[in-house]
Amino acid sequence: MSQAKGDRRERELVNRLDEAGFAVMRAPASGSATERELPDVLAGDGETFYAIEAKSSSGDPIYLTGEEVEALIYFARNFGAKPRIGARFDRESWYFFHPGDLHHTDGGNYRVKKETAISEGTDFEEFVGHSEKITLDEVDEDVGTNPDPEVVRVLTAVEQGVVDVEEAADMLK
Repeated sequence: MSQAKGDRRERELVNRLDEAGFAVMRAPASGSATERELPDVLAGDGETFYAIEAKSSSGDPIYLTGEEVEALIYFARNFGAKPRIGARFDRESWYFFHPGDLHHTDGGNYRVKKETAISEGTDFEEFVGHSEKITLDEVDEDVGTNPDPEVVRVLTAVEQGVVDVEEAADMLK
């Protein structure tokens, strides 16, 4: 992916976090403007503070080097923020991961696949505290043996990748 597209995605994330009520800043040319590795985005809402490494892809898996992840964790720890990887695939929203939840490759790097982001990542609305993810298992636990068939149908469609999370939310309104 081009650097310009990556920059646009980072600015998009900054704007969305700002709209969600976070104080937010982008570290311009993070990683190259200084000899210290900096996260791409710093955001906080007065209670929770994040150091975010933002990555985007047209659909291919996103890879991060072990050094990128280690630098993010180091910075976040010293800054007093929670380290997060923000992953954005074309035609999808942002999904967030704690570095420890990423797939660790045999070569010492980290990987996020689109399917993994959608099924296991924290979506933007949950990340900023505007919603909470509910799984099919939780639906079964909450409603016992009589779940709402429409809710189950929509959640199953999301789980199978037939509809994205935003479409499902609209369907359930």
